[in-house]
Amino acid sequence: MKNYLTLALLFLCTMLMAQEPSRQYEPSKQYPFGRPNPFAPDQIKDFAPMIGECDCSSQSRNPDGSWQEPVSMLWRFKYIMNGNAVQDETLKSDGRHSGSIRQFSADSTRWYVHYYSSGFPSTAPLPVWEGNKEEGKIVLYREQKAPNGMDGFYRLTFYDMSKTGYKWVGEWVDSRGKASIVYPTWKIECIKREE
Repeated sequence: MKNYLTLALLFLCTMLMAQEPSRQYEPSKQYPFGRPNPFAPDQIKDFAPMIGECDCSSQSRNPDGSWQEPVSMLWRFKYIMNGNAVQDETLKSDGRHSGSIRQFSADSTRWYVHYYSSGFPSTAPLPVWEGNKEEGKIVLYREQKAPNGMDGFYRLTFYDMSKTGYKWVGEWVDSRGKASIVYPTWKIECIKREE
């Protein structure tokens, strides 16, 4: 009986150890925001400066073109799916919260960002932006008409990324790349929290 119990415990320990590598890059006590999986595409590290928590100031435009008062916000980024993707969430002082799932496709060599918000719970497919890191900035696009009906894109850009924080801007542009019309509608500045 003792041998069967020892064998059963050995089998159980082996099974648990075999499962652990499938979660070793997930958030944990030691790594609260997870870690990039070394077998993921190198681009998984594009968001490394954002991983963790930042205190941010978020400001949006009013329909008349003026800027609203800034809203305080916590922006948290972490690695998910065992270090193969990035998730972020915003917790705003005005009670409107949002988040994204960010996956890099090695086949298309592009980031795909799926956005969701408490302000408008989605009953349809989530809006998706796509793009890459270009010249030290992460630039993402989604087709979107301007209020006047003109074809164009909504462009999201992370820039001035460092260990101490980053900036973000959402703007309508008339084309991908060299846009001749650029109209910012949302801007965020973030300062990294001490870990």
